[in-house]
Amino acid sequence: MDRASLDRIDQGILAELTRNARISHAELAAKVLLSRNAVRQRIDRMERQGYIQGYTVVAGAPGQGLVSAFLMVYRKDRVRGADVIAVLQAIPEVVLCDVVSGDFDLLVRVEARSLERIQEIWEQIAATPGVADTVTAMTLSNYVRRAAPLMPT
Repeated sequence: MDRASLDRIDQGILAELTRNARISHAELAAKVLLSRNAVRQRIDRMERQGYIQGYTVVAGAPGQGLVSAFLMVYRKDRVRGADVIAVLQAIPEVVLCDVVSGDFDLLVRVEARSLERIQEIWEQIAATPGVADTVTAMTLSNYVRRAAPLMPT
């Protein structure tokens, strides 16, 4: 999706939703100088077209009460490993799963309330049919954490 194909108003709507995904349609309409109904229709259209692919909740203050880890997952079959991805999608604490180049196949970020929960998730992933091996790196500190920026126009 190329955001450059969006008009100035759609880009403004995306910018406001990026700042606050819970903003009301009425408040958003006032910011972009449209009616509430027009804003709702534009949001619906951008959702259908894939410009808006979801809304995220980050519970609590960043870094407080969450333990995070990166799991590098090696699949037995890189081409037919969709079953592994399906298992990862079903785990609510998995906040990122990317297919990557290099030695391992998947980079998975897990954020959980406890180290014990990270352990349980690791055991579940390691026992998944189709997983050949895993390597885990615990997050010690988090210095940069932000939403992806909107592309400039």
